Amino acid sequence: MKLSARNQIKGKILEVKKGATTAHVRVEIAPGQVITASITNEAVDELGLKSGSAAIVVIKASDVMIGVE
Repeated sequence: MKLSARNQIKGKILEVKKGATTAHVRVEIAPGQVITASITNEAVDELGLKSGSAAIVVIKASDVMIGVE
């Protein structure tokens, strides 16, 4: 897979939780470190996403914010 996005992180799918139209996909990128993506149910089906499968998290954003308390 070739993409222009440089933020590509390999991991393993922990959970795919489908809602009415959107699914939350939890990907473990390192022990105890999880990234959650919100994608369409259609995308989940087309990609064949399921727990235990390998996946690549691709982050493409114009803004990244950090907050502190």
